[in-house]
This record gives sequence, C-alpha cells and structure tokens, in this order.
Amino acid sequence: MKLAIPTESQPGESRVAASPDTVKAYVKKGLEVLVEAGAGAGAFISDDAFSAAGAKVGKAVLKDADIVLGVRRPSAAQIKQMKSGAVLAAGLDPYGDRPGLEALAKQGVTAFAMELMPRITRAQSMDILSSQANLAGYKAVIDAAAAFSRAFPMMMTAAGTVPPAKLFVMGVGVAGLQAIATARRLGAIVSATDVRKATEEQVKSLGAKFVFADVADAATSGGYAKELSAEDKAKQAALVAEHVKGQDVVITTALIPGRPAPVLITQEMVETMKPGSIIVDLAVERGGNCPLSKPDQVVVHKGVTIIGTLNLAGKLAGNASPLFAKNLANFLDLMVQKDGTLKIDFDDDIIKGTLVAKDGALVHPMFQGGK
Repeated sequence: MKLAIPTESQPGESRVAASPDTVKAYVKKGLEVLVEAGAGAGAFISDDAFSAAGAKVGKAVLKDADIVLGVRRPSAAQIKQMKSGAVLAAGLDPYGDRPGLEALAKQGVTAFAMELMPRITRAQSMDILSSQANLAGYKAVIDAAAAFSRAFPMMMTAAGTVPPAKLFVMGVGVAGLQAIATARRLGAIVSATDVRKATEEQVKSLGAKFVFADVADAATSGGYAKELSAEDKAKQAALVAEHVKGQDVVITTALIPGRPAPVLITQEMVETMKPGSIIVDLAVERGGNCPLSKPDQVVVHKGVTIIGTLNLAGKLAGNASPLFAKNLANFLDLMVQKDGTLKIDFDDDIIKGTLVAKDGALVHPMFQGGK
C-alpha cells in the first residue's frame, strides 16, 4: 500500500503531516511512503531526512496513494488527483467549508477529520487539537511578552523596583493551561477564568488565581464548554469587565465547537485597559473573542495592542509537525495492520467519531438533516 504526504496547499502553513520517525514506522509496517519534494521545508525537515527514513521523495505523490495524510484539507486540485477509495486523515475544518468536504465525498475519498477526535482516554494520543493548542498557548504568551513594552517578572534594582506584569487567561483548555504555565515561568502574576467550574483546581495547581462568577457550570459531557444563558453571560461579563481593567496582558482562547467564537472582551472593555496593554486572541480564526481583532493582523485601539495571529502552532512548526505526525501515526495504527494491509473497523468509536465522508457521501451525524 502507498501512503502519501503532500505539500500543504494552504498559504502560510509550515507544518507537515509526517516526521522521519513516523515514516520509519510506516515503512516497518510494509507501507510504501511517498513524500512530495519540499513538503517538510517549513518544519526544517529536509527531503534527505525523509529519504534516509525510507520514504520516496518526488512529485505527483497523490495519484496512486491508498492513504493520504495532511495537516490541512487538500486543495481542490489535490482532491482531483486522489483516487476513489483512498483514505484521508487530516485537519479538515469540518465546521467550516462544507463544499470542500462535499468535494472529497464526490471524489470517493474515505475522509477522517482529526478535529472530531472523541475525548476518550484511548484517543488522547491522537488528539491534534490538544497537541497543537499546547504549543499555541505557549506561543501566545511569548508573542505577548515580545509586544509588551515592559518586563514580565518583578525586578528589584538599586534604581527601583519593576513590578510584575498582570496576565489574565480567558478559557482554560489545553491552550489556556499552557499559557498560564508559560506566563508563570516568565514571572507574571496570572489569573484565569472559564465557564467550566471544574477548571478551578487546574488553574490553582499552576499557581494562578481563578476568577469565576456565580453562574451555572457550562461543561459538556465531552469536556468542552457550551454557551451560557443570557443571564449567566451578563454575570460573567460584569466580573470580567471589572477584572480586565487592571490587567496588562489578556490571552483569550475560548471556542465552542461548531459555533462562532464567543465575544469575551468587548470594545468597551478594551477601552478600560491601560495604554500599552496587550490582547492575544487565539480564537480569531472563528471570529475572535474580541470584536476588534483581525485575522493575521496587529490592531492598536486607543493604546491597546490586539494580536490576531492565525495558526500560532504553525509558528513553531519544528515542534508542531512531529507532534501532529505522531497523532496521525497513532490514528493509523487503528486501521493499518502489522502486515501493512488496511482494515477499518467502522464500529470503533474513534473511527465513527472522526469519519466524515465515505462511499460518496457525507456520513458524520453533524451533516444529517441538512445541517
């Protein structure tokens, strides 16, 4: 069987869906691994490194591939090169461009959206959202520190004392937790909030203060956050508005699967912040947690800098790619047998949870009923 790793087609995407280590594992299973020339350049993985691991490096790798791995959904041109019955595993943006998914289905591709990985214990090693969000949370704080016109840690000098920066994290998922940990390591005074009360213990374990209004817990059974009621939104917003006034840096990470990002920092709140303050909006790709943020732009509003960098994990492609590649390799272990043959158990919870296209149709429950 042939496994293909194409060059990512989305502009600015520097990650690659394989590493030399995962290529070695695929070859050991008897797969023929085809890597498009230059596919790893953005992650500083050379063609020679892939060749040394056992891959064949060249062009037109998709035409005869039985399995295709990607970081992002293939382009329309790439989809047309894929054969009917090929298996695709990648980040497919299942909540975004439905026509793109329909193109995969029309091509006869069996497509798995890795973003839909169930939050169960045995799927943790396959969870691309977690592995990439971890890096994004770190990078958000580093970017904030670089843009901040003051120091993060307290410094005591003969000329006087430099007070520590105050940093507020909104949304305590994987990205938020890493942002807290990174900011603490840099010496900031850190606080955090989340609509899920269960995150309080995690926040405090990292040495940060938990900020939480008296509202109903908004955790879903899958561990994600759900939208608050109008009354609870008002309570949380009032608490946040008061807290934000005294913060030097705010990192927002809140996302609701399948929905636009909730607004957490309004324009009015931004205007209460001190000049020189920083906001990093990790949800900008889904509309943003701040209405003033703009995709891949730095906006300055009344002295407050709002950073809306897309694909923060991709800015650390040298780390992000091996992690993403390992997530995919662990996922493929479910369907590629030790002798290199493909056997998919469509009754497996992980397979069912991530399968979006099969036999020419969109099959995931989210697409049923015209949704």
